[in-house]
Amino acid sequence: MKNLNTFLLSVCFLAVSCIFAAAQDAGKSAPLPSEKTIAGLDPQNERYRIGFQDVLEVQVFRHPELTQRVLVSPGGTITLFRLEKPVTAVCRTESELKTDIETAYKEKYLRDPQVSVVVAEQKSQSIGVMGAVEKAGNFFVNRRTHLLEMLALAGGPKEEAGTRLIVARTGSTSSCKGFGTGDETDDIAILGFKLRDVQEGKHTLWMKPGDVVSVLPADIVYVYGNVNKQGAYKVQEAITLTQAIVTAEGLKGAAKKDKVRVLRQRQGSLEREELTFDLNQIDKGKVKDPFLEPNDIVAVSEDKVKSILSGIGNMIKGAVPNAAYRFPK
Repeated sequence: MKNLNTFLLSVCFLAVSCIFAAAQDAGKSAPLPSEKTIAGLDPQNERYRIGFQDVLEVQVFRHPELTQRVLVSPGGTITLFRLEKPVTAVCRTESELKTDIETAYKEKYLRDPQVSVVVAEQKSQSIGVMGAVEKAGNFFVNRRTHLLEMLALAGGPKEEAGTRLIVARTGSTSSCKGFGTGDETDDIAILGFKLRDVQEGKHTLWMKPGDVVSVLPADIVYVYGNVNKQGAYKVQEAITLTQAIVTAEGLKGAAKKDKVRVLRQRQGSLEREELTFDLNQIDKGKVKDPFLEPNDIVAVSEDKVKSILSGIGNMIKGAVPNAAYRFPK
């Protein structure tokens, strides 16, 4: 009986030891939650999506004659050896395009194709940084990037930088609208932030391809439409609506003075409210001349808000220096 008890104890000890060892191994092999997982981000959306003018390396294993380097066409497709039809590449990840190419080759040419796709040159998805920063230029991105990180890549604000920055969300040639990626919006926005709030993490913004970040040397107001010199104007002190129009060298003859709009970004929102003023009433002293706020847009025009933002966004985008920088992986 003693030997039997000893044997049973040994078996129990061995079983417990095996379970404990298995638990340790599982703990070692189980990956820790990544930052993306903790943040609740979808890793699928974090992958680089191929854009127009990107250069791709396509390899077909065991068929070196089919290996080639191709440029994504303005139509968003690539043309490959032995395939009768072009393959849509734009807005696909490398893995998704690999599967599409394998399917295309399998239809008529290869029994079990194995394809590799690598983006050799990223030429489509850039973010511009301009204004009072140390290293202005276009940065090509291949992963999700935060506004604060873009400031750091541009060397940070210069000593003479003002208190604010803007982000012109102008869109990009890599826009995936209509390609089934869920990015179906074509809204244009001019977003204003206090520089210190961004630096201290009080405001967060994930960047999109085509965004332009401008660190302002002073507060800015925009005057758009039927004025003699529309554009962005630095404001060193408080300025009224009529003073802004005078700064823009006055109204053109076709301007309607009774419906001048001020587009103002709502605090903590990407939306803008429209304030309408009658300059005739202001000139007669019947209505107080309103003071403008930084990043206000004075619109002496009947254009829709979207068209106004588009015009200002393109103006900002056209001012980005030509120097280009690769985004470190």
